[in-house]
Amino acid sequence: MSVSRVNRIVLSAAMLSLAAVASGCSSIDRLSQIGEKPKLTEIENPTTQPGYKPVQMPMPKPEQASYNANSLWRNGSRAFFKDQRAARIGDLLTVTVNITDKANFANETQRSRSNKEDSGITDFIGAQTLGAQAKKVLPGRLLTADSTSSSDGKGSVNRQEALQTNVAAVVTQVLPNGNLVVEGKQEIRVNFEIRELIVAGIVRPEDIQSDNTIDSSKIAQARIAYGGRGQITDVQQPRYGQQVMDVLLPF
Repeated sequence: MSVSRVNRIVLSAAMLSLAAVASGCSSIDRLSQIGEKPKLTEIENPTTQPGYKPVQMPMPKPEQASYNANSLWRNGSRAFFKDQRAARIGDLLTVTVNITDKANFANETQRSRSNKEDSGITDFIGAQTLGAQAKKVLPGRLLTADSTSSSDGKGSVNRQEALQTNVAAVVTQVLPNGNLVVEGKQEIRVNFEIRELIVAGIVRPEDIQSDNTIDSSKIAQARIAYGGRGQITDVQQPRYGQQVMDVLLPF
């Protein structure tokens, strides 16, 4: 067995060991939950989660609020009476997730090229008269080159997605220009499967409807995730060993 092959085997074994150690705690937790329903996560403050960072966006210069004498109206107000829609940190609003996407593309590109270069000297300093031995030493053809290249690329996309649901979100931050940063998470457990819906992004107070709802299409920097975990998801995923081999094997 060659040294390079031994090195590859040792490297593969090391990677498998690292993957086993990394997934050890997760595997132990999963083994302890055999036969049990998956637990719902606790209600948490999104701003205290690891990796949370306040959103920073380009902001206009702050404007001073001005009041008119003998008037109850203040410049910059959206309504005469108090607005009951979400406007402050901790307020709730309902996000209507309505995604219906459909895309169908088909592209094909073909290219071919053929080149041939042939140059030489037929009678270098009288090579024809010097005999056969001279022909072996003196140059004949100086350059002979042939090249042929061709490519044929095809690509197609056929995608159709639809998601319609509602989720309540909480205002986690108010930007200097009045826009709201919202984030909402919903978990639904059906038997041994949990479905998760996560919505986050930036909304304008003007886009919030009178019933305190907003459409997902009006959320800037929208982050919408819909998935789940449980027994069905586990069956649909390849095993850890297969995932490791998919990463390591180059073919």
